[in-house]
Amino acid sequence: MAISSTPEGVSVQPRHIRFDVSEELKTFWHGNDAFRTAFFNALSLQFPDGEQQFINAVRLYRDKIDDPKLKSEIRGFIGQEALHSREHKEYNEGLKARGYDIDAIDRRFAKHMAWVGRLPASRQLAGTCGAEHYTAVLANAILSHPEWMEDATPAMARLWRWHAIEETEHKSVAFDVYRECVGNERLRRIVFLFVTWNFFKYTFLNTCSLLKTDGKLWSVRTWLGGLNFLWGKPGVIRKCMPEFLAYFRKGFHPWQQDNRRLLEKSLSELESSTR
Repeated sequence: MAISSTPEGVSVQPRHIRFDVSEELKTFWHGNDAFRTAFFNALSLQFPDGEQQFINAVRLYRDKIDDPKLKSEIRGFIGQEALHSREHKEYNEGLKARGYDIDAIDRRFAKHMAWVGRLPASRQLAGTCGAEHYTAVLANAILSHPEWMEDATPAMARLWRWHAIEETEHKSVAFDVYRECVGNERLRRIVFLFVTWNFFKYTFLNTCSLLKTDGKLWSVRTWLGGLNFLWGKPGVIRKCMPEFLAYFRKGFHPWQQDNRRLLEKSLSELESSTR
């Protein structure tokens, strides 16, 4: 029996799409809202180094996989993540051009990722599975709730939709490699606690750094609006919490959230918007 669990009809193949968002990044591109813009920009700042680490972790086990389908999906996963890294590097350069101290933010996160890269291979792969779970759940939420991005500029909404689609397509690849080559459920859960802490820590720190440059760090109105966006209405993080916590369930697997129909619909929308 094949060890790949990617369901029929889902292809893990990179799409060579370019996004020029340099003009958008000169503005509060998400509805002229400082917090929403900073929150998504803060996520982007983690992607180049983070996704390179995901690639590195999976590569450590690539030669131990015999299943042709999973081997092909590993190639697709690496290709997709490499293109995400490329596009978000250009995205982050746009932030730097606006005047944010991106070099300082990068140094802070690179130090953490260098530490991750020195961990035993099993822990690196477990960390990748945990981080991929966060990106997959957020991706599903963005695709399920297009109204969350309706105030974004069209180019930015398209970039985030593309990223969300591909995170959904490959959401089980690292997990399947882990299940085949490591398979330690206790380690998977424990490492997820550390991933959770670091995911929220660096997203918060990055958001604060960006808001400080915008002169909004101590704006009560900005933070009240941001807390409402994340925890109130629409409640981006609040609505994701049940799926985030599902990772702790015994026998958890990413495709227990079967969102193939949503993926198909989102792909059709992406293709029509990039013609």
